[in-house]
Amino acid sequence: MSIEGRGVQSVEVGGRILAALVKAGKPLMLRELATMADVAPAQAHAYLVSFRKLELVEQDPASGRYQLGPFALQLGIARLRSFDPLRLAAHAVVGFAEEIGLMVAIAVWGTHGATIVQVQEGSDQVHVNVRTGTVFSITGTATGKVFAAFMPPKIIEAQLAEELRKGARIQGVGATTSRKELEAEVATARQLGYATTESKPVTGINGIAAPVFDYSGQMQLAITLIGPTGVLDVGPNSKDAKALLAFTRKLSAQLGYAPNAEGGASQEEAGQAEIVTAPVTKRRRRA
Repeated sequence: MSIEGRGVQSVEVGGRILAALVKAGKPLMLRELATMADVAPAQAHAYLVSFRKLELVEQDPASGRYQLGPFALQLGIARLRSFDPLRLAAHAVVGFAEEIGLMVAIAVWGTHGATIVQVQEGSDQVHVNVRTGTVFSITGTATGKVFAAFMPPKIIEAQLAEELRKGARIQGVGATTSRKELEAEVATARQLGYATTESKPVTGINGIAAPVFDYSGQMQLAITLIGPTGVLDVGPNSKDAKALLAFTRKLSAQLGYAPNAEGGASQEEAGQAEIVTAPVTKRRRRA
């Protein structure tokens, strides 16, 4: 995000030092911290003295290493308390749908499974019956499969068993498949970092869904792209999938998710390791 206007350079330098501690996720010696922040060690030391007085940073007396202090924790907690994942996502998908030109849906895990809580139309409107309150099946939709891939199994299992038992009689959108087929699709979703459907559950309509994580590494919601088969690309190296992953990674970061921090990795980290950020581009329907 670009912010216009004149700032205070010393504050921005100090911010780089704090950002380096956040990125490292572990205590650092002065020299390595200075290198990461791109400042001279003597300059970094002066900032660290002030940060220690404010309890933004603390120093281990034994090792001399620096780490974030108790006031930094208080700031983080205050941020988390004031931040609602749904409100964040609801605001962000408006611009995303406009940029990518496709329908974008937000889903959370509800009492009856993957439940749509917001639908944002894109410029390439899709005539499908997706509205707030719609429940998507676990096995028959990209949204359901991404929840199965990244939510704790104990949360998914009861709903999945009920869905497989009822088969075609389920109330949600999307025909059920077998547990074996779902397991294979879940493994693929974990590897890629997203789930897809092609011309299912609605003929001629594709879907791509990706997870959004919070600071604890728990999946909070799913963002799903929905579009015609000739427009929404779900194939290998899909630009649409890369754009969606870039979007969900940004939301996750705003919720405090740090997959590269020590002890903070999750299934999502492996899935997105080889996915590069792709620019969002508007598209035209293929002939």
